[in-house]
Amino acid sequence: MLSEVLLVSAPGKVILHGEHAVVHGKVALAVALNLRTFLRLQPHSNGRVGLNLPNIGVRRAWDVASLQLLDTSFLGHGDSAALTAKHVEKLKEVAGFPKDCVDPEHLAVLAFLYLYLSICQSQRALPSLDITVWSELPTGAGLGSSAAYSVCLAAALLTACEEIPNPLKDGEAAGRWTEENLELINKWAFQGERVIHGNPSGVDNAVSTWGGALRYQQGKISSLKRPPVLKILLINTKVPRSTKVLVANVRSRLLKFPEIVAPLLTSIDAISLECERVLGEMAAAPTPEHYLTLEELIDMNQHHLNALGVGHASLDQLCQVTTAHGLHSKLTGAGGGGCGITLLRPDSRRRNVCREPGTGLVPPISLPAKLSTSLRNNQGIVTIYHHRHHYQPCIPAVTS
Repeated sequence: MLSEVLLVSAPGKVILHGEHAVVHGKVALAVALNLRTFLRLQPHSNGRVGLNLPNIGVRRAWDVASLQLLDTSFLGHGDSAALTAKHVEKLKEVAGFPKDCVDPEHLAVLAFLYLYLSICQSQRALPSLDITVWSELPTGAGLGSSAAYSVCLAAALLTACEEIPNPLKDGEAAGRWTEENLELINKWAFQGERVIHGNPSGVDNAVSTWGGALRYQQGKISSLKRPPVLKILLINTKVPRSTKVLVANVRSRLLKFPEIVAPLLTSIDAISLECERVLGEMAAAPTPEHYLTLEELIDMNQHHLNALGVGHASLDQLCQVTTAHGLHSKLTGAGGGGCGITLLRPDSRRRNVCREPGTGLVPPISLPAKLSTSLRNNQGIVTIYHHRHHYQPCIPAVTS
């Protein structure tokens, strides 16, 4: 069992194309953000395990001896088919939560308990430790905050229980796990995502694990080679929504209107593939025609997503305002509010489109998020030398 402080960090993500379609086996293109989640794990011997989530005002603690007595035979072992809705309901009983709890605070605690009890059950005794997680990512905005949380938890707990080694070497600021260890981290993180979202595609935790720019389809992950320099304006509508509900609604619409919705998903898949082709061409020599194509793809995808029922008035407003400035926007993530992305051409100046009078739109949280060859520096999950202060943003106080 690990005996020293462990600090890990994982990025959020932006989906360029493929939202919702990816849940149904289609291609998604996604990139890691330079906005990250951080986790600090402190082992101790006081017989308690604590969870502190200052961004959402959660502070919980349990007696290890009490957890040790629980019947955890229902827990899986990292198998992607292991976790079911019945398991989640059983987990709610263990946590003492009401059956109908669906708020982010309760779900974050459930994901922690699931990963802690599952990963640490290989130990002779459950470990005493304190975990604090804080983030630069807003929750419920479509930027993969829950995936970054799950990836951080999986990596920290696997390392603490010595299921994987700590890759940090003396004198280094950060360490990356091997490909084999990243696969295991991603596998467990996906289980955490299933606790929170029910039926996630797996793209969010994959991007948070590996970082960079990825193509994702049915669990198969490949890096986009030499992605071109793109500037993307990231705008948070600050309209909260539930990914779980939105994913379920699309599934219901598909079952109700299969001959209408299935072609929409196929068309979104074609948009992702065309975008991938254009980005590949742009790596050598970007042209104005390439940007025209990317803008058309953004517009078509946004219309398709609205047809799937995952749009929102705030996102429509964003598209209208940016269109008035000659720009093209779409939602990113589950939709229903959250964040939108706007493509900026290389010669375009940053416009105050988010402060347009009377729009009610809020300033973007990243101006702009640069999707370029530099995004290879937006690493996935890493472990960090915990005295490197530049990796440690201020932890906000817990609010009661």
